[in-house]
Amino acid sequence: MERVATQPYSHRPGLDSSLWEYLLVTTPDETVNAKLLEAGRALPVNSKKKTGFQPYIKVAEFQARESMEETIIRWIHRICSRQESFMVTLNNYGGFPPATIFVRIQDHQPFRELASRLKVIDEYVQSNSCPPVKLYNRPNLRIAEQPAEPDYGKALFHYSQQDFHESFMVNELVLLKSHTVFEQPRQVNLFRLYPPDTNKKFSVA
Repeated sequence: MERVATQPYSHRPGLDSSLWEYLLVTTPDETVNAKLLEAGRALPVNSKKKTGFQPYIKVAEFQARESMEETIIRWIHRICSRQESFMVTLNNYGGFPPATIFVRIQDHQPFRELASRLKVIDEYVQSNSCPPVKLYNRPNLRIAEQPAEPDYGKALFHYSQQDFHESFMVNELVLLKSHTVFEQPRQVNLFRLYPPDTNKKFSVA
């Protein structure tokens, strides 16, 4: 999988500087990714944002010490080994003021299942005096960096007149981490989901 370019995190006020920022994501396949990037070119991007954006869906984000990483990876491997690959259908655009344009995800059920299973990570990091995990059970997919705030209304109107409908299979999750505002998040691990049971559709009621 290609490296996912995201905005690096800064440490939140009052927190131990030894904490790393972790982001668990999934990305579209190459065909859908290219169509999302093409759609995002119409967006007036905030000039302060860095280039190199790639579309991705956030599954979870959290802070932890690097010494906890091995245990976290084992837990996520265990969770993903029990999570069936699933289809994501993208259906038209939406927006969050003041400056976010995204593509809607039609069915959030698989992400709710993942969020439920990932609660064990939340228990682990909080038991080690780290902040709670943010789990995304109703995610969306941004098509580009945030637009310049004054252009948000015009951009939202533009996309409300457009159609976007694509689907892709989620076969893996990627764990990223960063430590400072000057560091681009880097890949820590890749987690495969198990293939869907193709026999289900042939089962007899």
